[in-house]
Amino acid sequence: MRWDELFGDLSAQWDAEVRRELDAEVADRTRRERAALGLYERLCASGGMPVGVVLRTGTTLTGRVADVGDGWVLLAGDGSRMSLVPFGGMASVTGLSSRVGGSQMGRAFGLGYALRGLSRDRAVVTVTDHSGARATGTIDGVGRDVLDLSEHAADLPRRPENVTGRRLVPFAAVVVVGAA
Repeated sequence: MRWDELFGDLSAQWDAEVRRELDAEVADRTRRERAALGLYERLCASGGMPVGVVLRTGTTLTGRVADVGDGWVLLAGDGSRMSLVPFGGMASVTGLSSRVGGSQMGRAFGLGYALRGLSRDRAVVTVTDHSGARATGTIDGVGRDVLDLSEHAADLPRRPENVTGRRLVPFAAVVVVGAA
């Protein structure tokens, strides 16, 4: 009779140990999977959701995640206002989903490629750098790590007589590129 109790107790201890090991393994796998996820994946999973982005300048942008690429996010704000924000220009993000996956959002191309698209489109933009300085104009060219901005008033076309200056802005200094 005592052996029945002994083996019953051993069985319960065995089951408890197996359960502890399984719980530890699940927790470890969860930590490893989470460690492999970055801002890109979190933003992709939050596609279409409203988020708040605190910029390195201290300004907060709010909008819907319209697109995400390699190192950047496109926010759709009030009306048709769009803002291209490099990850390096962000201080923090609020409103992101805690889940990941399930979204078809996410582009493989980087910031330079996105800026080249704005340049080809001859879009008038406002570029804000990490000091908070803003420059409005048209992106004339995009190099490997720098953009070339011809400054002019937002309501004037980019013509030689309207250009008031030219500015090179390293990608590392760009906090946000928005429609002018």
